Amino acid sequence: MTFVLASVRGEIANYVDILAWVYTVTIIAYILTQWIFAAGLRIPYSRVSNAILTFLHDVCVPFLRIFRRILPSFGGLDFSPIVAIIVVRLGGSLIARAIRG
Repeated sequence: MTFVLASVRGEIANYVDILAWVYTVTIIAYILTQWIFAAGLRIPYSRVSNAILTFLHDVCVPFLRIFRRILPSFGGLDFSPIVAIIVVRLGGSLIARAIRG
């Protein structure tokens, strides 16, 4: 019985860790699309690019807004995604480690 519980806890911890990685990749994709579209490489009136941009914006901006309030602005540089990625990775790792026991 304890082996089954340890296995289930391990699977849940792996899920939390993978979820943190997926959110990290999502933040990186948001950053890259913002750079690409700022360079003028956006396809005008494209439903696919608009859907991708809207999804990434809706998923990433509320979390990044927390760090944009805290961090000062350094000219045109935005360091909030770097801090957000660090927080997501550390938080995911700590939660997964706590679940594993």
